[in-house]
Amino acid sequence: MLRDVRDDGTALDVVGIGNALVDVLSHEADDFVATHDLVKGAMTLIEPDRATQLYEAMGPGIEVSGGSAANTIAGVASFGGRAAYLGKVHDDQLGVVFAHDMRANGVVFRSPPATDGPPTGRCLIIVTPDAERTLNTYLGASAYFSPGDVDAELIELSRYTFLEGYLFDRPEAKAAYRTASEIAHGAGRKVALTLSDTFCVERHIDEWRPLVADQVDVLFANDAELRALYGIHLDHAVDRARDEVETTCVTLGPEGSLIVTSEGIVEVPPHPVEVVDTTGAGDLYAAGVLHGMAKGLPLAECGRLGSIAASAVIGHTGARPGQSLAQLA
Repeated sequence: MLRDVRDDGTALDVVGIGNALVDVLSHEADDFVATHDLVKGAMTLIEPDRATQLYEAMGPGIEVSGGSAANTIAGVASFGGRAAYLGKVHDDQLGVVFAHDMRANGVVFRSPPATDGPPTGRCLIIVTPDAERTLNTYLGASAYFSPGDVDAELIELSRYTFLEGYLFDRPEAKAAYRTASEIAHGAGRKVALTLSDTFCVERHIDEWRPLVADQVDVLFANDAELRALYGIHLDHAVDRARDEVETTCVTLGPEGSLIVTSEGIVEVPPHPVEVVDTTGAGDLYAAGVLHGMAKGLPLAECGRLGSIAASAVIGHTGARPGQSLAQLA
């Protein structure tokens, strides 16, 4: 794949950087959330002991490779796009599972596993009857992604570098994002960022505002995350984003999404589906949009692909589509 360099000097459509995790999904009643003092609908970072406690309390579930940006990149590959992923795993069984699953999805994954330090990370996902998901994440090895883990060749060969907001926490990960952004822009490529969660926005707002304004070409957020970033009503937040970012994609749940540029706003309708599990909806929406943008499609068509991908994942349990997105497109 990497030998097939196109006329613009790229061989990949999107390379993603994020927390390399194994997802464990379980359907539970609402009282499970209350009993275990969970923050419903949010992503909470947990320590190893807490991860063990919750895992033992969860009912039968599904275990798959995951992580927000990894889901997006798997979605790009499912559309038939050329995709790669950078993330840190340990040289353990879950690390082997993660690498195998990504490669089986057609994704270039060549990050060497760590031989010391914490084990491969995992995300415990509780899905309640209203289809809301509550994430409890032990980051493990994934949190220690550093500038030394940035694969400059893959970034230079990719039209878009996609950064996951969840990983932006430790100093070395922040430095890695700045390194990746500099490499991408130095090669004439684009940088995309997903805000990931209002928790992430509120935690890093003083760093994210200048990062978004100065280093991000494509921004992904839901309405709550965008409002949190700018601290104002959605309409005004959209105006701010239009002034600062080349393209901003705002998901609105059952109302669809907006794609905002200096030239105007594209309103994207949702793709009809019976909601089973919202896990991965935003991740797969980003996959569709990025796939379309990498192919040079009109923004309305990019949004349509995003809606199709999101509907494909929320119609069943799990953060990855249950069928080929290329066939649905």
